Amino acid sequence: MKFIPRNARDDVNVSREHPLVEAGTLVVGIGLIFVAVLIFLIFLVEAVLYFVPEEKEIEMFGSWLPGDLVTVAHDDPRLETLEQVVFRLSRHWPESKYTFRIEIDDSPQLNALAFPGGLIIVTAGLLDEVESENELAFIIGHEIGHFKNRDHIRGLGRGVVLGILFTAISSSDGGATLGASIADLTLRGFSRRQESAADQFGLELIHQEYGHVADAWRFFERIEEGDESFIDLVSYLSTHPPPKNRIEDLIESAGKNGWSVTGDVSRLDW
Repeated sequence: MKFIPRNARDDVNVSREHPLVEAGTLVVGIGLIFVAVLIFLIFLVEAVLYFVPEEKEIEMFGSWLPGDLVTVAHDDPRLETLEQVVFRLSRHWPESKYTFRIEIDDSPQLNALAFPGGLIIVTAGLLDEVESENELAFIIGHEIGHFKNRDHIRGLGRGVVLGILFTAISSSDGGATLGASIADLTLRGFSRRQESAADQFGLELIHQEYGHVADAWRFFERIEEGDESFIDLVSYLSTHPPPKNRIEDLIESAGKNGWSVTGDVSRLDW
């Protein structure tokens, strides 16, 4: 039998997939690899920073302030009240290495934030809404809780990686500025687990300072009740859990620990 070879097909080295499908698959694959590498880097940097001693953190960030912070005058009477509350609460965490600094951001938004180095920022908008020292003390205690659990330093890890990324992919000043902004924003949000742990520590500080936890969560109750005086809640709710969940968890915690929910409440004079 005579062997007659077949002619090679013209499309033997040509994929049967449409070029756009192949291109899409390639882009998705590269994207997934990029995301995986990014997550790994964030995890790695966060893990490394978590073990940075508090003393070293304070040395690095002891005088640092966010670039967009607009502070009130240093003789603002609200600042003195805040400093006194911070000092009194921090005494109940004697192991702390931090000398806490507190600043008022002259912003109408409602927010309170913890930053590396022992910096706590409370907005003027939030101060306009708190009705008692006890409400204010819990908010401050919550932020101190982030330092206790070192949540702020973990957030810094995300900021470092994302900031470097956006700076690296753009050689322009705008890219560097965007990178710095993203790094700053990552310090302003924590996971629900971190927020809950900070709440628990803050409530403990309140009980140790006042002997009860009355009014500790009254601020959140007014939010939940739909108090019309709360004009701008977007900023606060973007960095903190829903009020209803927090109230339920705090009431449950007070009950488990046998902490009284009634007692003298100190009104603010501003």
